Amino acid sequence: MRLERFRGYGLALVAAGLWATLGLIYHRLEAHGLSRSTIAFYRAAVAALILFPILWWTQRSQLRVERRDWVLFVLLGLVGVAAFFAVYIQAIGLVGMGVAAVLMYTAPAWVALISAMFLGEELGLLKVGALVLAVCGCALVGRVYDLESVRLNFLGILAGLGAGLTYGLYTIFSKVAQSRYTAWTTLAYALGFGAVFLLPLQRVPDLVLGVSNLSVIFWLLVLGLVPTLVGGVAFNAALRVAPASEVSIVATLEPVIAAFLGWVFFRESLDGLQMVGAGLILTAVVILQRKRSGGRLESTEYEAEPVGFD
Repeated sequence: MRLERFRGYGLALVAAGLWATLGLIYHRLEAHGLSRSTIAFYRAAVAALILFPILWWTQRSQLRVERRDWVLFVLLGLVGVAAFFAVYIQAIGLVGMGVAAVLMYTAPAWVALISAMFLGEELGLLKVGALVLAVCGCALVGRVYDLESVRLNFLGILAGLGAGLTYGLYTIFSKVAQSRYTAWTTLAYALGFGAVFLLPLQRVPDLVLGVSNLSVIFWLLVLGLVPTLVGGVAFNAALRVAPASEVSIVATLEPVIAAFLGWVFFRESLDGLQMVGAGLILTAVVILQRKRSGGRLESTEYEAEPVGFD
């Protein structure tokens, strides 16, 4: 249904807006001496520790998982949460935040290709064009044209592309999981397994710092609740009513919103080419849900179909 599809775009936009606040929260936590790896672990762990008790007390039946689906949820946590967080952190360290974000937002291209190959989603010319616009827009917002601020190396590029692939695979695995489970169930097990896989990477002093400082505890709760839990549920809910490739493109609004928040809170400049990049991403979002028919543009309709994982 057309209305359901637009609702999916709205939910994806909410998720992008909440994820855009991550930089603000990370800034607060890093100022207290918390490492990026530990922040990533607590992001998954706090959200999971909040979500599981809520489901246990309110919708206990949603925690039941069929035996055949445990592999899916393990992969979702391992690849879509733990591996994504790990390689994205490496990319940031090797090539810088801007370039890492641009490489990570190759995810819509991965999602569109994988969705076309395995989920039966259409890959038309307009969708390809929207993908190109979105990726180019992210490149401009990330200021890859500023050569003085770009520190490229082979391992960094691989890590950034790996972040895009794992983020894309999270979208695909979530889409498959939600053919049988709710957005809440899918997110709970993804975060839970992700935290389990991230735990061995932590240092004990960093973990202690996360639970011994009231200010750190407050910001970790904000991190787990706002961008991770609410943002994750909004994104997963969007996947239930709109194609995975299109939801992923809408989510590329995150760097645009993040750039605006950076300007508001940290007076980070937003130059002309970055504004052009924002415009390209917005254009991609507008055209992705339309197709050319009979010489004119008509809105398409989408109805999610159950997808198995056996």
